[in-house]
Amino acid sequence: MESKIKVLIIDDEQHFTEEMQEFLEKTGYTALTANTAKQGLHILKGQEIDLLILDIRLPGVNGLDILKEVKALYPALEVIIVSAHGDMESVIRAMRLGALDYLRKPFRHIDFQIAIERTQKFLILNRRIKSMEEKNSLISKSLEEKIERNFIGGSQKILDVLDTAMTAAKFPDTNVLITGESGTGKENIARIIHYSSIRKDYFFCPVNSSAITESLLESEFFGHKKGSFTGAIVDKKGFFEVSDLGTLFLDEIADMPFSLQAKILRAIEEKKITRVGETEQIKVNFRVIAATNHDVHQLVKENKFRLDLMHRLNTLHIHIPPLRERKDDIEPLLNYFISDFSVKMNKPGMNIDKQVVAALNKYDFPGNVRELKNMAERAIILSKGDTLTVKDFPYEARSANDSGNIEQPTLQEQEVKVIRQALRDHGYNQKAAAESIGISRDALIRKMKKYNIRIKKED
Repeated sequence: MESKIKVLIIDDEQHFTEEMQEFLEKTGYTALTANTAKQGLHILKGQEIDLLILDIRLPGVNGLDILKEVKALYPALEVIIVSAHGDMESVIRAMRLGALDYLRKPFRHIDFQIAIERTQKFLILNRRIKSMEEKNSLISKSLEEKIERNFIGGSQKILDVLDTAMTAAKFPDTNVLITGESGTGKENIARIIHYSSIRKDYFFCPVNSSAITESLLESEFFGHKKGSFTGAIVDKKGFFEVSDLGTLFLDEIADMPFSLQAKILRAIEEKKITRVGETEQIKVNFRVIAATNHDVHQLVKENKFRLDLMHRLNTLHIHIPPLRERKDDIEPLLNYFISDFSVKMNKPGMNIDKQVVAALNKYDFPGNVRELKNMAERAIILSKGDTLTVKDFPYEARSANDSGNIEQPTLQEQEVKVIRQALRDHGYNQKAAAESIGISRDALIRKMKKYNIRIKKED
């Protein structure tokens, strides 16, 4: 049962606020009033308001300034402005500042009711989203805002991952290795560790080790002096310097060229670097969090990754299980993605048929959480009604785990499968396929060469 929507009316005319309060309460809303801007702001600080009715002209203060302040402090608050003057320039400015609607005094009760009902569906949906976030998100709202991501789930396996991440945050000098298949959220965990540690006020520097051309790797990591090579037109700090006092996140660390690994190891051990073209050493203080979807131990055996670098990075190891091994997370993730995309695509109030979750639970999700998110987005885009059914999620037909006797594919097989599927889904457009799985086009091309993936319809 939805609780009543709470409306605040700020207007200097007392008889107007009293009349509107009486009308709103008779039509099922909770209404509060204020006859000065100061009074209204005090109410906003002390209570959660869903909708603000704001007079654009208040004694001694510009209503547009109040609107700007309110939207800065409470960005989720919807605002309807009212005015007796019909100053369209002010109305346009108000809409640009975030007002949702405009009413000109005097207006009829029915006009007022229609204006509020226009916003009601969005208000209720936003409330449901907020409730769902509070229920399913595993991290605090303030941390979510810092990492600019949500961390949704409820399975014991993902709770264990989060617990280890929070432990890592308490030891800001300890290097961490995060492993897991593509799309499981390794960067999410890295950001949680950084922004929960004492390094949170300094830079989190994410680096895709496979996205940098080999000829520029050393310059990108260590920086360079102006004129040290063709194209070095200014002095430049490298990733190690940029990460000073903060965190250097090395994604896809297993794809780093073997020739560079020794230099990276030395920089991590000594916390000193030398820019290309210079001889003076620079002291740096950074923490390294590395991530990979490969079996690093196997790469060490194949002499493709340095054993000493692995040990240096692997002080604390966090493994994120694939989505198929934590089925309890599918439903809360799906609910969150559907609610989020339905708002962004102006299709509020979308429902999910109960059979959808049952069908998705049979699917192996080679692309993990990222794939589920893409599925939800596509379902919302292509949906014709207000209820999503199994037909809106064609991936469920590719179930791979109906039998408990099916052997789990290797990480490499999973990666190949994800790449092939991304290429098919995007008409073999390499740039679009790469973006859909969260890597650069250059990285995709390297992986296609590595796994001998050719662009042909048989793929």
